[in-house]
Amino acid sequence: MRFKSFIAAAAISQMLLLSGCQFGWSGAEQEKDPKQEVNGSSAPVMAHQDKESVLVELLGTQGQRIGQAKLTQVDEGVRIEVESSNLTPGPHGFHVHENGKCEQPDYQSAGGHFNPLGQKHGVGHPQGSHAGDLPNLEVDQEGKVKLDYVAKQLTLESNQPNSLLKDGGTSLVIHEKADDNVTEPAGNAGARIACGVIR
Repeated sequence: MRFKSFIAAAAISQMLLLSGCQFGWSGAEQEKDPKQEVNGSSAPVMAHQDKESVLVELLGTQGQRIGQAKLTQVDEGVRIEVESSNLTPGPHGFHVHENGKCEQPDYQSAGGHFNPLGQKHGVGHPQGSHAGDLPNLEVDQEGKVKLDYVAKQLTLESNQPNSLLKDGGTSLVIHEKADDNVTEPAGNAGARIACGVIR
């Protein structure tokens, strides 16, 4: 009799154990997988990421640091904030160039203006400006300048034809004279006196 009771108790225990395994029962609520369905989707929840920013170091013709630029993706395009010093007073042409190379002393390695859509040169040109055309830098009598400008034809998003972060990168270049915003291909702005790689 005792043997039959032992067999029955063992069978009941085995059934309870199998039932617990089937429903994930462990004496407490099963921990939820963070990749479980949310709002009917089985995709994992992605954390919000801030818009990308890039810092660019600006170097003079002898490789000396003369300032920096901060590039930030915004809804309208790319915000370009520049602070620089040790420049000659007056206006200086300022552009994004097509290569991410800044080889001294003349910075010709930066190539031409960044112009992925093949447009005409000059901010405000009726046939469209180069994507890399930017306003002149107005340097004060102390050789300092600040610029805060949104370039609407540029992006920091990858895999876009107008991305500053394309393969090989791009660059920011400061010229010795003002860009007249008319003359092809570079506004008659003279030599390149500063450069910074965008990557």
